Amino acid sequence: MDNPFDRPRTLPLTGLRVVEFTHMVMGPTCGMVLADMGAEVIKVEPIDGDRTRHLLGSGAGFFPMFNRNKKSMAIDLHTPEGAEVARKLAASADVVAENFKPGTMRKYGLDYASLSQVNERLIYVSHKGFLPGPYEHRVALDEVVQMMGGLAYMTGRPGDPLRAGSSVNDIMGGMFGAIGTLGALIQRGITNKGQEVQSALFENNVFLVGQHMLQYAITGQPAAPMPDRISAWGIYDVFTVKDGEQIFLAAVSDQQWATFCDALGFADLKGQPQYATNNQRVQARPVLMAALRERLATRPAAELAALFERVALPFAPIRKPEELFDDEHLLATGGLADITLPDGARAGQTAQTTLCPFTMDGQRLGVRLQPPTLGQHTAELLGGLGYDAENIKRLQAVSAVR
Repeated sequence: MDNPFDRPRTLPLTGLRVVEFTHMVMGPTCGMVLADMGAEVIKVEPIDGDRTRHLLGSGAGFFPMFNRNKKSMAIDLHTPEGAEVARKLAASADVVAENFKPGTMRKYGLDYASLSQVNERLIYVSHKGFLPGPYEHRVALDEVVQMMGGLAYMTGRPGDPLRAGSSVNDIMGGMFGAIGTLGALIQRGITNKGQEVQSALFENNVFLVGQHMLQYAITGQPAAPMPDRISAWGIYDVFTVKDGEQIFLAAVSDQQWATFCDALGFADLKGQPQYATNNQRVQARPVLMAALRERLATRPAAELAALFERVALPFAPIRKPEELFDDEHLLATGGLADITLPDGARAGQTAQTTLCPFTMDGQRLGVRLQPPTLGQHTAELLGGLGYDAENIKRLQAVSAVR
């Protein structure tokens, strides 16, 4: 039998050059997706480096997570020499990606209007807080758009808006930038012309809550925050069981309800007509859930997990992020990959990172290049732009590049 892991592998974007003027999470996510698929992605950083190299707390993992498979070139765009290098580099690109405030790139001749005059095949991907309109000049952050876009309201309890526990809009906004780039590449193959692609945090967030907007349009009832929602399913919740452990259990169809009752020995519940259909169980949920919580309180979480796996019912242990490093499925399927940390107290040490959550030709997209140290590839890239050794040394001496 053919083994896909034994085949020579050419990644789909091999030969594509992407130059990214990005920082934080949104723009770097777009570049990472393209890099994972084989593109040569050149990360242009300020002389003192992307700020995420040295963030603390919840930002400590940003740089190594979103900048693998990239090259780093450090440029001072505020100097004429640095700006000239940046324009030459951008002119060599198939794709330019950026996520700075509106108008920033224009100051350096690095906006789409300027660069497309040099290369009409250029695809230019802008990642902003808002698409063009009344809000476009506002400063946006993931948390800002979660609050104004309904996601924090839906995540928290009533009266207590709560941001989601990950940079969901930044990451998805970068992914949509990558999706737009792929579409533009296909169209360029037909028309031989590039285009500008725009992705934005606020619009991404509105897309995420679109299901709740449509819920209101259909039912006429405002969507309640998720902790206080009227569930669409009779059994779909976290249960506190023996020794205070918690486990998520679900039964989302009538067949699953029957299996649920049979597996747990709840024949009396299965036989009650008021629980016969999912919608009836939703209507009777307060009474039904109280009964189930009492009955399951003495059952060990591990026992319930094994039982639900055996009878093919939905279940989930309640995990912390650090526990996923030991997840048997991720370890068995290659969902984690080793990287070398480029910065901080643990620079040079090995850690594991998560890979893009899809396969191509039966394989995950792996790590070809470690997250780069600051300016690691500057001299190499300058040479590729035609600068000789003397000019490279001169540029580095005036601190325009390093």
